[in-house]
Amino acid sequence: MSQPPGDEGSDGVRDAVPFVRDGLSSRSLYFSMEDVQSRMQLLRPDALDLSYTRTMMGFLMFVPVPRRLAMVGLGGGSIAKFCRRHLPRTRIDVIEINPRVIALRDQFQVPRDDARFRVIEADAAIFMADVPSRYDVLLLDGFGARGLPRALATQRFYDDCVDALAPGGLLVANLHTAAPDCAACVDRIDRSAGGGALVVRDHERVNSIVFARKGGALGGPHAAVARPKGLDKAAWDQLSGVFQRIAAVLASRAAEEVSGGVR
Repeated sequence: MSQPPGDEGSDGVRDAVPFVRDGLSSRSLYFSMEDVQSRMQLLRPDALDLSYTRTMMGFLMFVPVPRRLAMVGLGGGSIAKFCRRHLPRTRIDVIEINPRVIALRDQFQVPRDDARFRVIEADAAIFMADVPSRYDVLLLDGFGARGLPRALATQRFYDDCVDALAPGGLLVANLHTAAPDCAACVDRIDRSAGGGALVVRDHERVNSIVFARKGGALGGPHAAVARPKGLDKAAWDQLSGVFQRIAAVLASRAAEEVSGGVR
């Protein structure tokens, strides 16, 4: 999933045709045979099977109990299901442009809409320009068959996303490390948030996850690697390694800043 955006805009993502393949123990969502979009363990449908999804959930290190959370891109619903199960006090909006993806929600055991969880069919670039309420956390994971749509990689889009956050809110974006526009997207996110964006690679180093707090202050080099209040052991077992990796990146950045200041 490292293709450049090419000429694909939001309409191209809306029209992409997903398909599902089952393995012995998992079910996967694809737009092409080369790239798995989402994977679900059949015996543990709420588990985070792909490394990048666990890395994105590292936002709990900075916002342990979000009141309102939005995510762009439903896919197979891995992060959506995890959040709904393990964050019982959080209201969740999932923005998905492709009705064919939404139609697969039962195959991936994505829960029905209710008072605190809903899937909204909408173009995220339009939705984020005029959100009905501010969010504490916003997760960006909206990809199509040819990578990240250009409409979801512009300075305007990231500006709108940060504006959609409550004061001190957190933006978390999944980018393909090898994509030609990865560095440019990181710079745009950093600029929108006011500086201080942190990039953490997933375990396979295929995806780069960007964490940026509205206003710029993310966290110090000694951020606590501790189970967030209210998070059960099953969830923490999946995320503890991510917290350690994020803490290591924060510490490394702090050391580089000190070294640069000495010079």
